[in-house]
Amino acid sequence: MRGVSLVETEHLTKRYGSSVTALDDLTVTIEPGVIGLLGSNGAGKSTLIRILLGLLEPTSGRALVMDLDAATQGSEIRARVGYLPEHDCLPPDVSATDFVTHMGRMSGLPAGAARERAAEVLRHVGLFEERYRSIGGYSTGMKQRVKLAQALVHDPRLLLLDEPTNGLDPAGRDDMLDLVRRTGTEFGIAVIVSSHLLGEIERVCDGIVAVEGGRLLRADTLSSFTGRTRVLVVEVEEGHAALAEELGRRGLRVGLEARLVLVDAPDGAPHDVIRDAVVDLDLALVRLEQRRGTLEDLFRPTRPEAAGAV
Repeated sequence: MRGVSLVETEHLTKRYGSSVTALDDLTVTIEPGVIGLLGSNGAGKSTLIRILLGLLEPTSGRALVMDLDAATQGSEIRARVGYLPEHDCLPPDVSATDFVTHMGRMSGLPAGAARERAAEVLRHVGLFEERYRSIGGYSTGMKQRVKLAQALVHDPRLLLLDEPTNGLDPAGRDDMLDLVRRTGTEFGIAVIVSSHLLGEIERVCDGIVAVEGGRLLRADTLSSFTGRTRVLVVEVEEGHAALAEELGRRGLRVGLEARLVLVDAPDGAPHDVIRDAVVDLDLALVRLEQRRGTLEDLFRPTRPEAAGAV
């Protein structure tokens, strides 16, 4: 990812007591776009977001958000950033329009501008007709939309969304993901979406920051994760083990993954060798194609037959 940095961390570490390390020497640069913060539950995603907002002090290291130091300039960061928290935090006896207007006032908007802006963002998230109802009567999906609206009301330069589809059914997840994507593209706002679900990140994000156990696994564009690999996938109706053995005898590095034969092809695709082996063994070829990477590969144990070093 190249361009103007949105977020930078240097050796960022956060420990709770002597036994729990939430972030472990995390150094990463995040540029504008719709960026997925990907990791399993407990990987350190929420801790990172709270540090970026200036709500949590790191044990060591440094975090910058739009060139502002999160440890000393948290209030300035929060004035420029919209935050959707993971957990339910909405007042049940207040209407959506009153709550979002209040959040706009808290961000420094005049009363009239705050109410006008609240109506605009509630329309954007699909709650304009329901804006005068008490939030306590809303569904989970509607509450998530209110949380997104309040994050947008002060026209932030960056959105930090912590598990925005949390608690939603499949249809609600689809609607929220579409809304997140439209917010990033139509409003031109940089978005960091935290999620433990690979499919969500693939659907809405341009770039990915993957963390596990508080450590950075990889940060790059989505296309770099899902591009073509150097591995050829060969599927035959039967005889896959015999084919793998024969290809090995012919000098190729091979492995098995279920009923697939995986062939390492770093210096060009040995299609002719594979074709000849299939013909010589009198096998029925189902497919021969170049494997594409997946986000799942990041979190798989490194095995030759699964990781590409076959």
